[in-house]
Amino acid sequence: MKLHIPPALKHFRYRYLWLGLLISVAGSQMQSAAIHWHIRTLTGEPDPLALGGIGLARILPVIFFSIIGGAVADNYNRRAILFITQSILALQALVLAILTFGGHIAIWQIYVLTAVQAAAMAFDLPARQSLVPNLVPRDVLPSAFGLNTIAFNAGAIGGPLLFGLIPEGNMGLAYLLNSISFLAVIFALIFMGKIPQDVNKAGGINLRAMWDGVRFIFSRPLISSTMLMDFIATFFASANTMLPIVAQDILKVGKPGFAWLTSAQAIGSVMAGIVVSQIPKLRRQGLLFFGAVFVFGIATILFGLGASFAVAMITLFVIGAADAVSTVVRNTIRQLQTPDHIRGRMTSVNQIFFMGGPQLGEVEAGVAAALFGVPFAIVSGGIGCILGMGLVAWKWPQLVTYDWHEPQPAAATVD
Repeated sequence: MKLHIPPALKHFRYRYLWLGLLISVAGSQMQSAAIHWHIRTLTGEPDPLALGGIGLARILPVIFFSIIGGAVADNYNRRAILFITQSILALQALVLAILTFGGHIAIWQIYVLTAVQAAAMAFDLPARQSLVPNLVPRDVLPSAFGLNTIAFNAGAIGGPLLFGLIPEGNMGLAYLLNSISFLAVIFALIFMGKIPQDVNKAGGINLRAMWDGVRFIFSRPLISSTMLMDFIATFFASANTMLPIVAQDILKVGKPGFAWLTSAQAIGSVMAGIVVSQIPKLRRQGLLFFGAVFVFGIATILFGLGASFAVAMITLFVIGAADAVSTVVRNTIRQLQTPDHIRGRMTSVNQIFFMGGPQLGEVEAGVAAALFGVPFAIVSGGIGCILGMGLVAWKWPQLVTYDWHEPQPAAATVD
């Protein structure tokens, strides 16, 4: 297959945003890996519950602020919102670095600062995802979301690998570099200039406007079913939170091995994202979506059963590739089914599902691992993912047969 410039990168505003995210995501993923390893270091012994606590710290702000964040994205300038959220995220990472360099960091402080980060992301993500359709034409959205997946996972490769190069006693450097990385997005927003967008016709941020977003989603079975599938898959198959224990205590590969395991899933995602971004017209997206989720669950089971570093690397690679394909399909379905004036609220509700799944899954995996062991927690999660997929396919057969190049029945709109 001959490679060409993805259509979305031909639009300069999107190109600026994508390049900024490429750098910023690498910093964020480096910090995420650092936090998991930092907590494993501070506990001094395998403690699945302490690692699972990270998920709890992340999900609570998302539940409280996501709907509000979506209403803000629909009523205010999304570019300005991103200026504010990116600045808060940079400050959060800087505080984490200062505490770590000072030698006064404690696990509860990591939890609190992680919650601050999640609260900022509750406003950042709806604005950022809702901004993409304002930057590229409708027919280029699959390319744009494919590139978003590449940017996220390229950062998820480089970030943990860079963390693996940081000396053990210099953990604060990872947080400092992440703080600096947010400047890339801030500069990208400056160079973009003014961006036209529709606003909520009802105007204002109020309970009715927020409820309209929820009502709209559940009036569109294609949107609500993809959100539920997203939650089920990531709730049951959240293997990442146990990677510090898998690397240090099961595979005995230490911090460098942990960095490679963390990156393996992202490498698979990038490879799959590149392939998807090169395909101008994906067909039979519903079947592709469910096939990807099925592979995701099977690979998770094999990862839990694996007893070698090589098997872990291969299965995590497959997990990442399958997740990338399902991500592109479900994101494109949602954006194509949603009018611009309500995209922020749709994205904010979706954020509860796609962030709630893995974060609550981290808590679930921590409890299951503490009770029955890490391998059981991972394998049972993969089985739960496949069973959940079957339930969604049975309940919403129109999602299985979905093809966005075919005419779709009209659904209710919300002003």
